[in-house]
Amino acid sequence: MNNVTQKIGSLLAALAILFTTATMNAACNFIMYQDELPEEAKKLRKF
Repeated sequence: MNNVTQKIGSLLAALAILFTTATMNAACNFIMYQDELPEEAKKLRKF
């Protein structure tokens, strides 16, 4: 059971990094509000 939990945790961490990298250069689709990015996320920008 512990091995399965570790694999799921690793998968979720990889998906979080992938999602952050994919959305770094995208603007918010909503008109009213866009969150400020953390400094760690700014390192993933492509330009």
